[in-house]
Amino acid sequence: MSFHIPEHLIGLTDEEVQRSHQKFGYNQMKQIEKSSWIKLLFDILREPMLILLIIIAIIYLAVGNYGEALFMLAAIILVSGISFYQDNRSQKALEELEKLNEPLSRVIRNSKIVEIPTHEIAVGDLCITEEGKMINADGKIVHSNDFSVNESSLTGESFSVFKDNTSEDRQVYNGTSTVSGLAVFEVEHIGKETKLGKIGESISAIKDEKSPLQKQIEQFLKYMAIIGVTVFLLVCAVNYYHTRNIVDSLLNGLTLAMSILPEEIPVAFTTFMALGAWKLMRDGIIIKKSNIVETLGSATVICTDKTGTITENSMHLKAVYDFRSDKVFNDQQFNDESVSELTQYAMWSSEPVPFDPMEKSLHQVYGETQKVDLRPEFEMFHEYPLDGKPPMMTHLFKNEKGERIIAAKGAPEAIINVCQLSKEDQSKIRKEIDEFGKQGYRLLGVAKSNFEGDDFPKKQQDIQFEFLGMVVFYDPPKKGIDEVFRKFKEAGIKIKVITGDNAQTAKSIALQSGIRGVSDPVNGDEISHLSEEELMKVVDQKVLFTRMFPEAKLRVINALKKNNEVVVMLGDGVNDGPALKAAHIGVAMGEKGTEIAKAAAAVILTNDDLGKLVTAIAAGRRIYTNIKKAVQYIISIHIPIILTVSLPLFLGWAFPQIFTPVHVIFLELVMGPTCSIVYENEPMEKNTMTQKPRPMSETFLTMRELIISIIQGLVITAGVLFIYQLTYRNGGDEDMTRSMVFTTLIFANILLSFANRSFYYTMFESFRNKNNLLIYITLGTLGMLMIMLYVGPVTQFFKLNSLNLNQLLTAGSAAVISVMWFEIYKLIKRTFNSNKDKI
Repeated sequence: MSFHIPEHLIGLTDEEVQRSHQKFGYNQMKQIEKSSWIKLLFDILREPMLILLIIIAIIYLAVGNYGEALFMLAAIILVSGISFYQDNRSQKALEELEKLNEPLSRVIRNSKIVEIPTHEIAVGDLCITEEGKMINADGKIVHSNDFSVNESSLTGESFSVFKDNTSEDRQVYNGTSTVSGLAVFEVEHIGKETKLGKIGESISAIKDEKSPLQKQIEQFLKYMAIIGVTVFLLVCAVNYYHTRNIVDSLLNGLTLAMSILPEEIPVAFTTFMALGAWKLMRDGIIIKKSNIVETLGSATVICTDKTGTITENSMHLKAVYDFRSDKVFNDQQFNDESVSELTQYAMWSSEPVPFDPMEKSLHQVYGETQKVDLRPEFEMFHEYPLDGKPPMMTHLFKNEKGERIIAAKGAPEAIINVCQLSKEDQSKIRKEIDEFGKQGYRLLGVAKSNFEGDDFPKKQQDIQFEFLGMVVFYDPPKKGIDEVFRKFKEAGIKIKVITGDNAQTAKSIALQSGIRGVSDPVNGDEISHLSEEELMKVVDQKVLFTRMFPEAKLRVINALKKNNEVVVMLGDGVNDGPALKAAHIGVAMGEKGTEIAKAAAAVILTNDDLGKLVTAIAAGRRIYTNIKKAVQYIISIHIPIILTVSLPLFLGWAFPQIFTPVHVIFLELVMGPTCSIVYENEPMEKNTMTQKPRPMSETFLTMRELIISIIQGLVITAGVLFIYQLTYRNGGDEDMTRSMVFTTLIFANILLSFANRSFYYTMFESFRNKNNLLIYITLGTLGMLMIMLYVGPVTQFFKLNSLNLNQLLTAGSAAVISVMWFEIYKLIKRTFNSNKDKI
């Protein structure tokens, strides 16, 4: 919106801004704390795995095992390093998101309009606010034009209040929203000193609710912790009973506790969500909270506004219908004298400084077609803002001679209702409305009045108007929008169009955009008269909702939620705010969306490309699937470690301490990066966007998935313990048995990480999805294993023996058999499912 600064509005100088910041601080509710590396490190050192490592290191030092103590120290540094790297990566991603989420504010400084981050607003600044914008500080109005504000966030009253610099109350407040016009206000209070800030101090203490997935993972970890403590005590007791050695008993118990503790899961969850949100940000999709990524993958229904969301919001004036001549004039005939009055009154009924695309178009046509521009001579002295169902607005202008112009525009039905027209004339106009509507055109009725005197009625609908005609706009669907909706349909996501436009126009645009099932629309008035039960049925069956006002939109969203749908609401206007806030995921347009819409939304599409929402939903599904893969991998590989450490002790086998803490920590160091770095980087499987959305109520691991992971772990355990017994029975000593068992487990771990890349496609099909990190970590793991087996001092430290080729092949064969059965299972499952689909 163009705004000419009045000469008396100079604003602060750079020096005055600096002094104001020094005296009053910045416009923030609280000082944002950046996580320093010291704080990150301190948080890491409180992790259970690190605490266990430190305890074991202290025990080794106490008994004089300095080599093991040094190894534990190295392990502490390495584990801390991996955690620090992951936390730092997540923290940086979240900080980048935070920066993008902060709105910009327009202020006058040094007699120029500049855009600044909202936290930089200073006391004394001259802030500019306009329709659709949030007010970001408290202050008093010094200049305004047709300005009204909604203060419901403070007062609870939903109606808008008109204010100007002559009003008794000329204060504006942080957190309120501009409904119409423009105002310049001088900032008096910022941050926690604002009216909202004082209320907000108590609100800021309220913590964000955890997502269902977070709660499920925390519950799972609690169970594992209880199991870990129980088994730790049991192992300590059994070992002490056999050996009467407290140190060995503690080390055995701690070894098992380390093997049980799945501390990789919360790290993986945080990393996946934060990096997922960061990657989407690079694609032009701003996610305000990283756990929204999880919900995106569960979306079952998308409710979309029409204008600016499905369409380009270009609003080109395509034609005008002149009522007097009963003729339609196209955009090449706007200079015709017959339509001069109609185009004039269409412009006069718009805002003097237009910001709506339709009003900008009307001002442009007026400037191009009128011989004399009367805009500088006339000043608006009274107005009726947009209201009514359907809505209309009226502007009253006068010049120095006292001549008046009274112009109204709005939904054609609203303008017809305030004009004294015969039934025949109404029928004629409605026929034109239908014809234009079928072509997807947006229509506004235009009328004039000769009202005299200053005793203006309270409602504009009480003024007598003369119908002049209609202005016809075309707002075409965005290019490629039909392909976007086809992808949503393939993904099992339903589409609902919720628009303030009339039925014919909305239906035509919906059909042009590839949306089906729009033949029987329902309008906002019908919605408001339905009972809760009736509405739940209607929102399930209908696709097109027309002439919708904010309260009706909100009712539709809430009814869909009661139908157990996971609702995504797309919108860009002020009136979309309540629905955006109420939906599970509100999505606002970044370029043409109002600030109110962006503030209410959880996701912002920076370039208004609806196709980005397909990317976001696909990312949500990919991340959720990859978290499950990581968790299933962790469960499967922990089982053989736990059982290999505990069963020889409980069953009284020859070598009860086959693994010591140094072996377990090595396995943990291999598993950590595999689950949190490799699986996070795993590409989306090709069938991801052809599956039905995941129900929100579904646990992150179903019983069936958990059983599969347990079976995977038990089969690997069987293979590892088979090698244990085979080596022992063939005369192997403790070091040789340990070497064979350890090598088998490492091979099985590598194969499992490849097998669990997909629970649908085979390992060999998954190779088509490039994941170079998996290759690097696999090669790194094999390299370390070779060093442990064949570099003398390292081999002795880990109490291993070098293996010959035959022994390596034996260990490898056991690993292949214990993991690769799952590939056969996947093939059988797919064949069975495809045959089932054919029946």
